Amino acid sequence: MSKKIFVTQPAMPPLDEFMPYLEQIWDNKWLTNNGPFHQQYEEELAQYLGVNHLSVFSNGTLALITALQALRITGEVITTPFSFVATTHSLWWNNIKPVFVDIEDQYYNLDPQKIEAAITPQTTAIMPVHVYGNPCNVEEIQRIADTYGLRIIYDAAHAFGVKKDGQSILNWGDLSILSFHATKTYNTIEGGAIICQNEKTKQRIDLLKNFGFRDEVTVIEPGINAKMNELQAAYGSLQLKHVDKYIAKRKEIVELYRKLLASVQGISMMTDMDNVEHNYSYFPVRVNTAEYGMTRDELYLELQKYDIFARRYFYPLISDFPTYKGLPSSKADNIPVATQVAKEIICLPIYPDLAADDITRICEIISKKH
Repeated sequence: MSKKIFVTQPAMPPLDEFMPYLEQIWDNKWLTNNGPFHQQYEEELAQYLGVNHLSVFSNGTLALITALQALRITGEVITTPFSFVATTHSLWWNNIKPVFVDIEDQYYNLDPQKIEAAITPQTTAIMPVHVYGNPCNVEEIQRIADTYGLRIIYDAAHAFGVKKDGQSILNWGDLSILSFHATKTYNTIEGGAIICQNEKTKQRIDLLKNFGFRDEVTVIEPGINAKMNELQAAYGSLQLKHVDKYIAKRKEIVELYRKLLASVQGISMMTDMDNVEHNYSYFPVRVNTAEYGMTRDELYLELQKYDIFARRYFYPLISDFPTYKGLPSSKADNIPVATQVAKEIICLPIYPDLAADDITRICEIISKKH
């Protein structure tokens, strides 16, 4: 009986390295509410990412919800149907109407050429996603936002550490939101962060994530409880010492996949973007049924026969879920590229501990050499 290989596995630091952090937390008896590890971690994280202001959160979804509150976004927000549901759920929870726009065919990010046609008098913001950590066309999206007076909130859940032209991709837009979920390239078990452009905005975000408290007796506005606790912060601080080797290992895995699958007809892979430092969050491939001789779903099930559990990220589209299916922008003819990609995409296993032999076996199955 073969071992099960899942699409991802959390990268975790050595337990013995984490023990001194736990001992310090036990000595401090300070578990939450902006403790010493929380304060230290925010500083270390900002320095590592190359950003000036950030606020860490208990998870990325609460960070998205809070970001919309922080900028007082209302009305309609243009976004992508090709993402994890948290992207659009954050809008729904803020009573904002999502307006779906189609994606580009190469890197699956929001297509800037489709954005302007979707803008109405009710549009207040754009929420793009750096899909699989590949940077959006940030320059063109910024131009559109500036022309129409819109805010930009980037869902950068996949984009930890990604740089374009030597600069953090997180510095674009009004806000960028990270996820540190266990499945991500860098994790704090659960966790997230909002990156902002100035101290005033950070202060507002910090208020909102802690019930709106300004001091012991003053609540400025209705906030939420989205604080990161000391265990997460300490774990995150330790993870920063290891994340570079995690990313380097993921790159090696991607390069091996690309080598072994290069000659497989009907299987197409992404290439690295020019002048971008990637974090290799995912390894998606597309299945052309006519050329490959098998549908994406048939390949998905074939891999499972060998205890290999790939994932169809992102399928179904967010626009196909019942909550959003009735929206005019959800119609398939409005988002033809996203509709087609969702039928063909499959993400293969990738995580630092994935062995070369296992990658070879996965590729042999895909190449029909097993």
